[in-house]
Amino acid sequence: MSTLSTHILDTSLGKPAAAIRVTLLRGGEVISEATTDADGRAKDLAGTMEAGEYSLRFEVLPYFRATGREGFYRVITIDFVIRADEHYHVPLLLNPFGYSTYRGS
Repeated sequence: MSTLSTHILDTSLGKPAAAIRVTLLRGGEVISEATTDADGRAKDLAGTMEAGEYSLRFEVLPYFRATGREGFYRVITIDFVIRADEHYHVPLLLNPFGYSTYRGS
C-alpha cells in the first residue's frame, strides 16, 4: 500500500498557505478531507492507499479572500495515479493567478 502527503506554499508571499480545505477523491468519491495547518500541510489526509487514479481538490478562493486578495481560481484539482507501493508527495505552489505542482519525495 502507498501513502500520500501534500502541502501548499503561497509563492507570492513566500510562506505556507494555512486554512485551505483539501479533499482526496477516487472515482469522484470523497476518501477524506483535511485543512492545511500553519505549515501548509494537510495531515491525516489518507492512510494507506491502493494503486489507482486519485484527485486532490484544493479550495483556494476562501484562502485568498481571508488574506485580503482576490484570486483567479476558486478550486484547483490535481489528478494523479498511484502505481507502486511507496510514498507519494503532491505539493501545490500557489499564487493568486497561477499554480504549479510536481511529484515530490
